[in-house]
Amino acid sequence: MIKIGQEVPEFKMAAFQNDEIKDIKLSDYKGKWVVVVFYPADFTFVCPTELEEVADLYPKFQAAGAEVISVSTDTAFVHKAWHDESPAISKVNYLMGADPTGTVSKLFGVYIDNEGLALRGTFIIDPNGVLKTAEIHDLGIGRSAAEALRKLEAAKFVHEHGDQVCPANWQPGSDTLTPGLDLVGKI
Repeated sequence: MIKIGQEVPEFKMAAFQNDEIKDIKLSDYKGKWVVVVFYPADFTFVCPTELEEVADLYPKFQAAGAEVISVSTDTAFVHKAWHDESPAISKVNYLMGADPTGTVSKLFGVYIDNEGLALRGTFIIDPNGVLKTAEIHDLGIGRSAAEALRKLEAAKFVHEHGDQVCPANWQPGSDTLTPGLDLVGKI
């Protein structure tokens, strides 16, 4: 399993996007931020609420210089069928990655062996391919795409301003902290 601060190994998969299926690999996005959103399965209950929220915020992810890849263990053909049938998923125009063998899900530590599904996991990879955030949820607990976007913006800020860090609930334009002994015990 890949850990925070490590370079994410190359992975590849088929993906559905804009009415076509194509092969993608992580290195296709070198130089960009990548947000990988694992979810259990197509044609389910919580998953479309999450992916729809990501779709609604996708322009903001793009404006922040990121590509979004949602991933489940379904095939790209099932992604297309779901996209064609679900009002929520029809809004999705980011990549929907297909991981039917579980290879990518296992790399990120979200694969459920006895079910062949992925846990809900959100991972942010920097432009150099280094894992910056990891969040994993149980199947019944939906995530906030707005929080993923906030974490992306915070990771970008820290990446660009290495001498500063972002406190809890930091938003772009808010105050940051410059680590130092003068802050110890003062916050």
